[in-house]
Amino acid sequence: MVAQSESRQRQQELYGAAIGDVLDRVTATLGISRAAVARTIGVSAPMLSQLASGRRTTIGNPLAVQRLRALVQLCDEVAAGLAHSEVAVRIEGIREQDSTTLTGSADRAAPTTAELLRAVASGQDLLRAADLLEAEHPALSELIRVHGTGSAEDVRAHLDGLAHLR
Repeated sequence: MVAQSESRQRQQELYGAAIGDVLDRVTATLGISRAAVARTIGVSAPMLSQLASGRRTTIGNPLAVQRLRALVQLCDEVAAGLAHSEVAVRIEGIREQDSTTLTGSADRAAPTTAELLRAVASGQDLLRAADLLEAEHPALSELIRVHGTGSAEDVRAHLDGLAHLR
């Protein structure tokens, strides 16, 4: 049991949360089974079970890590109001992603703005913060709203609109 506890602690250091906790959130929010998560991210169900229980510490496939992160982002989007009718289509899109369509890499040095915002607050908290800032700091409010709760497409459109700052 100590080894499994240490494994889950190491997962928190590597991924920001124990894989079992991430899976619980993904399955509850998206309404899919762990087997469906395994198929979506491209690992075997037994391997995912070992990760969830702490018998295994790391996900060896960087693409699987990126897909799992995409599922977590989808959970954030559902919490921010994404229609449940779109979830299955988005999950299929995540499953079909390959390394050339994913943004970033599994070992990139700096997290994205969205990852930072979502690491410190829920989608609802980010929306409340954006509302509070709207009157006096509209640009900051928009950044928090779009990068904190928006889809990847929303973020890209926002960044394109800020191209003059580069």
